[in-house]
Amino acid sequence: MLKSKIDVGETIFTTMSRLSLEHNAINLGQGFPDYPMDEALIALLNKAMTDGHNQYAPLAGATVLLKAISEKIHNLYGLAVNPATEICVTPGATYAIYTAFTTVLQPGDEVIVFEPAYDSYVPNIEINGARPVLIPLSAPNFRINWDAVKAAITPRTKMIITNNPHNPTGTLLSAEDMLQLQKIVLEHELYLLSDEVYEHLVFDGKSFESVMKYPELFQRSFVTYSFGKVYHCTGWKTGYCVAPEHLMKEFKKVHQYNAFCCFAPVQYAFAEYMKDPQAYLGLGKFFEPKRNLLETALSEAGLKPLPSYGSFFQVFDYSAHSDLDELDYAKKLTAEAGVSAIPVSSFYADKRNQQLLRFCFAKKDETLKQAGNRLKAFFSK
Repeated sequence: MLKSKIDVGETIFTTMSRLSLEHNAINLGQGFPDYPMDEALIALLNKAMTDGHNQYAPLAGATVLLKAISEKIHNLYGLAVNPATEICVTPGATYAIYTAFTTVLQPGDEVIVFEPAYDSYVPNIEINGARPVLIPLSAPNFRINWDAVKAAITPRTKMIITNNPHNPTGTLLSAEDMLQLQKIVLEHELYLLSDEVYEHLVFDGKSFESVMKYPELFQRSFVTYSFGKVYHCTGWKTGYCVAPEHLMKEFKKVHQYNAFCCFAPVQYAFAEYMKDPQAYLGLGKFFEPKRNLLETALSEAGLKPLPSYGSFFQVFDYSAHSDLDELDYAKKLTAEAGVSAIPVSSFYADKRNQQLLRFCFAKKDETLKQAGNRLKAFFSK
């Protein structure tokens, strides 16, 4: 019998989505919109196909898209990125993360991972023969203890991965955090993988501290992004990685024997669509009212919100209602209240129970209101 290289089963997202369908529940578990994307972008994709952009794209991406990404980075963060040598378009950000790990890691290497963590990180590390070194963050603030990071570094430490804005907690790294991170990376000659897929989903006037703002840190970094998260088209599975030339050269060696290149028409569509910066710069103002709506609806239902300053998600504390562990309570709400969420314990290797659930607010306002009404009716029984 074939033995898997990694010990994984069904993901929590598959489990909760299946239960949601079984119980006809409102699925606030998975992070994808339930509202239409911009018809203008769909029209640009159709145009790209009718214009004949239907054959293989260059390995790193269509030149027009690489230039558009480079210009965006320079305009936002002041960093000059060479479009020909420092950017690679990928079939989704998760693919970019896996490829970055594979570019750097050797068997026996160690990677510092902050938990709760997006579920692909640890399996991606392990399948490359490396070992995740887990540093848990605790509610309600989920702040990084940099002394704990320093204590975790060994001669085998090769890399650190960060996620900012953070999924599942909605927290942001501060400028002080970034300086601490930079000091550690440079002092120990580590590599950084910075997952910045929610870069434009930042609320309450907060500042987003991209690695791109820190040129010295960027020189040892892979930074990953998602068009799907930005333009409400997660099913298009297109992202990109940005890294200094000496790292991107190695990244492309891995990429060329996996995907080699990405769906060509969508690259021309994105390049044209990016000419309107408001399509991404306005995302904070678009999503902040949705976060507020979810927070109000679920607070009125009796759940306690934890602050969310970015991403698609907000975490809520249900300890006033139940002593059940998170997975059991998520299943209970799905079956009995008709609303699905993701247990935050699923983002920890030890499945620790803090009585927290993650809800997605990248949904129609009617969906969020209906979810709140269902939970209110459930808790009032």
